[in-house]
Amino acid sequence: MDPLDAAMKKCRADAFVHYAGGEDADMRYLSRFVMHDPFVFFKKHRQPGTIIVPLMEAERASRESIAAVMTRTQAGLPGIAKKEKNPWKAAAQMIAGQAGKTLLISPTLPAALLRALEESARVIVDEGTIEQMRAKKTPEEIRLIQTVQKKTERVMALGISLIRNATTKKGILYHDGTPLTSELVRTAMHKQLMDDGCRAVETIISCGEDTAFPHIIGSGPLRPNVPIVIDMFPRDEATGYYADMTRTVSKGKPDRQIIDMYEAVKEAQQIGISRIKAGVSGADAHNAVVDYFKSRGYESDTRGFIHNLGHGVGLQVHELPTIGAAGTTLKEGFVVTVEPGLYYPGVGGIRLEDMGAVRAKKFTDFTKYEENLIV
Repeated sequence: MDPLDAAMKKCRADAFVHYAGGEDADMRYLSRFVMHDPFVFFKKHRQPGTIIVPLMEAERASRESIAAVMTRTQAGLPGIAKKEKNPWKAAAQMIAGQAGKTLLISPTLPAALLRALEESARVIVDEGTIEQMRAKKTPEEIRLIQTVQKKTERVMALGISLIRNATTKKGILYHDGTPLTSELVRTAMHKQLMDDGCRAVETIISCGEDTAFPHIIGSGPLRPNVPIVIDMFPRDEATGYYADMTRTVSKGKPDRQIIDMYEAVKEAQQIGISRIKAGVSGADAHNAVVDYFKSRGYESDTRGFIHNLGHGVGLQVHELPTIGAAGTTLKEGFVVTVEPGLYYPGVGGIRLEDMGAVRAKKFTDFTKYEENLIV
């Protein structure tokens, strides 16, 4: 049985209801329709889903959405609004009129709509069924993610080539006579992604001691002989699917401490990859890396390895499953990252990240781009 039907059957709900814009990952998954303003999705037991949209969006929705399409007028909203002036209550009455009197609702439903629905129906808050469904990718979803990954690798190559081909002057990298900054590299990469039909935000290009803090985006001139972390997670504009990838490079030879950290992270990544397959828990894979780092003298606490080994990727860049201390059993079809890192304030940080699919007997790595510290 479909997991959503099973969830409805368990709580004897007439329908499942979600309300969000098409940029919301659950809504995009359920409807495959993108609209800036929020709209209604409902699905009755063992029936296809239906979206309720404004009349001006109905034709486009009928062409693009995998759900049936109903206009707000067809759903009775204009008549309801003549009597009920509170827009949340009017929307709730419209939803209950179409979906039923016992509703399983998305946990992200706006509080105002939830309270209004409670006046018109019996409401049960779902425990993340859609999020769990999204974790297991279809072959088509995997193909779409691989497509974004290929574009990501081309852009990573562009960013690293700017660093590799830079010249050094007074302790700063230069490109065409201008200081090579995080902003310049980021802009060049983002422009290429736009040409490839992708969008990226907050791409990390951090340098030197800033690399000891995993999500510092980075700014200003890049320097030689120190780690430069490039972490990018673009989304395909047409499909909504993400990729996620990190490389750490140095223009010239860095300190021995950084080289040792890089070698440990590279080996840790291979250990993580070797552990990941269907039936293994995310916690086991994570802990294998923790144990390895400990054997090399690196902590996994407030410094050293300070984050999970990996996470799911799909219509969100961070989604289920978790590959960390709280990770549960991995299933075939999950798409996950493997991204160990070491971070020491005052010294710097190293992170390497590949992405791939969990299979019955192994992890299939989608990431083919090389891993070399010194460029």
